[in-house]
Amino acid sequence: MQHLQDLSEVRLARASLTIGSFDGVHLGHQYLLKKMVRRAKRSDLPVVVLTFYPHPSVVLRQRTPPFYITAPDEKAELLGKEGAHYVITQTFDLEFSRVEADDFLDRLTAQLGFTDLWAGEDFALGYQRRGNRHYLERESQARNFRYHLVPPVVAGGEIVSSTRVREALRSGDVARAATYLGRSFELPGVVQKGAGRGKKLGIPTANLKIWEEHAYPAVGVYACVAEVDGARRQAVTNIGYRPTFEDEHHSPVVEAHILDFEGELYGKEIKLEFVDRL
Repeated sequence: MQHLQDLSEVRLARASLTIGSFDGVHLGHQYLLKKMVRRAKRSDLPVVVLTFYPHPSVVLRQRTPPFYITAPDEKAELLGKEGAHYVITQTFDLEFSRVEADDFLDRLTAQLGFTDLWAGEDFALGYQRRGNRHYLERESQARNFRYHLVPPVVAGGEIVSSTRVREALRSGDVARAATYLGRSFELPGVVQKGAGRGKKLGIPTANLKIWEEHAYPAVGVYACVAEVDGARRQAVTNIGYRPTFEDEHHSPVVEAHILDFEGELYGKEIKLEFVDRL
């Protein structure tokens, strides 16, 4: 999988394309990608995912951190595991948001030569979302590409969406978030120096510095699995706050007590998988 930062970085003669935010790469995204990859293999087409950072809602609706279920690199890795050959994380800003649907399709055709476009039922492209379902059905005939409309996925009695994953995290219901994601919610970070309380108690404690824009579960204590140096270990994680005047976003304090671990944690990259709230 190649992770690119702009549409201009790739030029293909033909491709199968999907476009969207894909935040979290949840079950709905996975279902679309499975259908897309299966069809692309039959036609020997490269699979291209065009996604965005910042998220359009952050730019147009001024959503504030923490917001993202997956950081751009996390998302690209997950999309690659689902079968994408190219992931393009296009910068989304006000200028980009004003590109008309016709102009956007012209550029996509020139750069990717796409023969298939895959989308969910609520997808629309171009300025003010004018490139809606009816527009794309019409343009697929005029521009000679196949338009594949994929229905939503239902899990736990609800339609799966990134919004529902964020809501579950905000309420601390990491089990429900996992139902929508098809896997445990993951929070990566780098271990930084803390107050040393865990060390005094003889319990290795990882005080994680996380990306300030990353979504995280509500304040509470959670059963987790910590991935350290490629090994997976049981952990108990406490999420709280230590607000300061310098911290305008009130970043969380994430302390993971890692069981059956000996060694130095400071400076290591750790990934926490949230299993349940305790």
